[in-house]
Amino acid sequence: MKTLKYIVITYLLLATFSSSAQNARFVTQGTIEYEKRVNAYALIKDQIKIWGDASYYTPVFENYQKNNPQFKTAKSKLFFSNETTAFIPEEEAIVASSNWFSSMIEFQQANKILTDLKTGTSKTQKKVYDETYLLSDSTRKINWKITDEFRNIAGYNCRRANALVMDSVYVVAFYSEEIAVSGGPESFSGLPGMILGLALPHDHVTWFATSVTDASVGEDKLKIPTKGKAVNNKQLYDILKGALKSWGKSAHQTFKWAMM
Repeated sequence: MKTLKYIVITYLLLATFSSSAQNARFVTQGTIEYEKRVNAYALIKDQIKIWGDASYYTPVFENYQKNNPQFKTAKSKLFFSNETTAFIPEEEAIVASSNWFSSMIEFQQANKILTDLKTGTSKTQKKVYDETYLLSDSTRKINWKITDEFRNIAGYNCRRANALVMDSVYVVAFYSEEIAVSGGPESFSGLPGMILGLALPHDHVTWFATSVTDASVGEDKLKIPTKGKAVNNKQLYDILKGALKSWGKSAHQTFKWAMM
């Protein structure tokens, strides 16, 4: 009798699991709102170490602290439909400041990105200071390492993955398989689900979803502006290397963020 009882319980558990799996709905279209958050104080301190001459920059930084919050925030949206995503920053959401630190490239939202996940290609309208480029190339290939850490973001269960991009930039991502699209904010993708949380811990910046709208997305949303000098990754790399060669120690940081 005990054996029969165990068989019946096992059958009921399997039937319940099968029913739940069959009724599970995976999101393939919608809109995600992200908040970009930069720890300005930490970022500026790191930059002063690179620039040197602390006796000059420290008083300027102290004045910045008196008149500006520690964190700079900006909003963006990701429209997605099956294997197409469009990442659109909202420039007006960036907190304005009269201090010249506010012009640092790390605080800007420079990229509008249209990604075709099926072909592994993307188009990016990228603004680097006063220049605008239209970058067309393959999507960034990222060697993600998936972990066993989980957290809830915007109501979705997400799993952590880590990676190193551009040889030195440490990335932490949280993705949800409940959104069956391998996309994410900025140029980050390639996980078995949508990236809802992204952090560059050593660079003091995060992007986290604040809301997800599960609804169909029209073709008019899956577009980016097409104005800009047409380049690929190699061409943009060469242009920036040439333009920044006289920038000294600060060139590396600017180059890294311009190519992000």
